[in-house]
Amino acid sequence: MSKLVRNVPFFDFCLSFSFRVGFPRKISCPGPSDNAPLQDEWRVLVECASPACDPRRLLDLMSTVNWPRLCELAEEHGVLGHLAGRLDELDKNVVPQEIGETLLEQHRAQVFSTLRLTAELFRLLELFAGGNIPVLVVKGPVLSMRAYGDPVVRNYGDLDFLVRQCDIGRATECMLASGYEATIPLSAINAGKIPGQYLFAKSDTNLLVELHNDLTLRYFPRRLPLEKLFAQRTLVRLDHHEVPALAVEDELVYICVHGATHFWDRLSWIADVAALLTHQSGIDWMAVTETAKEVGAERMVHTGLHLAADLLGAPLPDHVLVAMKRDVGSAKLAACARKWLPTAREVPPTLFERAVFRLRMRGNAFAAPAYLLRLSFSPTEEDWQASGEISHSHVFEMLRRPFRLAQKYSRAANPKSASIDLFFDRN
Repeated sequence: MSKLVRNVPFFDFCLSFSFRVGFPRKISCPGPSDNAPLQDEWRVLVECASPACDPRRLLDLMSTVNWPRLCELAEEHGVLGHLAGRLDELDKNVVPQEIGETLLEQHRAQVFSTLRLTAELFRLLELFAGGNIPVLVVKGPVLSMRAYGDPVVRNYGDLDFLVRQCDIGRATECMLASGYEATIPLSAINAGKIPGQYLFAKSDTNLLVELHNDLTLRYFPRRLPLEKLFAQRTLVRLDHHEVPALAVEDELVYICVHGATHFWDRLSWIADVAALLTHQSGIDWMAVTETAKEVGAERMVHTGLHLAADLLGAPLPDHVLVAMKRDVGSAKLAACARKWLPTAREVPPTLFERAVFRLRMRGNAFAAPAYLLRLSFSPTEEDWQASGEISHSHVFEMLRRPFRLAQKYSRAANPKSASIDLFFDRN
């Protein structure tokens, strides 16, 4: 594939690729034998991540596991908290002492990290409120509280906010005054440049904050209805604070699109969906359907629901199951993701498999190629900051982007270094 990308003009490549593989009948997936070395450890992780975990079944599964590999796999898939929580409910003699101590150390580090991020979340909310900047918190501790009833179960390394584009400049000024460094300078914001995300970091603390909105979230098939999301906002009680967040239904759509964007290659993203479905029993499914249709993510949501229900036993109403069964493509995508999921962090799907997965995930024969081309020619900061100076030619940035991506991924000999796929690169 690298040789092909290097030798074919990118626009012709995109078009020919769309016509050749845009509507395949089958998706190439790794076979079951590819996952055999991890079979025992993977089954334990799946059981731990399931809202309906059975302690007796978990004990049986653990009798043959490789404990160091189990801990490593849990960390790779972001479910260390799930594993630690389930093992803590079992007899202490079940887990080897050395493994128990290592797991306790790792989990303690995760708890300290999430507590620090939660404290920073409260500080930033006060900062934005003082600047009269409305924000919504997405994922992070809010999702952890909603899905698990505990802000420290989920593993997350940054804080994510939705902010209106008209407030980005003032929000950036607030972040800079608070000691953060911005990857997107105010000069670029004032020039109307739109990055993949507005990222802020504190070098002395390793704190990361991302600001998003309907313009930066390009991986949504259709533009995010930001004003509607703000109008439907709700407050989540978190350590005696009222945190502004998406409605539960909108959060469900959001995390399904996020998981789809990353090929569902972490068990934690599926566990979040399953836990949210289990913990939030009053979900308005008409609202979920409406939001999913509005952003063009019906198949993405159905795929996430399939994975949560089929892999982790998440409960779904009968009418939702009926709607999912009608979407045959989502069932095939979920089956494919389940096959490559155990080894996806070590052996990612190939570029071809990822591109085909993307196209099929978008849906019909007209929408999928359009989605491909839109994201392939939507410039981000790497396109308009290529020379170290901010470009002022939007047309040049659009034309430069596909060639930059082709060069970037043709150089990525190690698949682990290409963590974001060629066609749907956020940067």
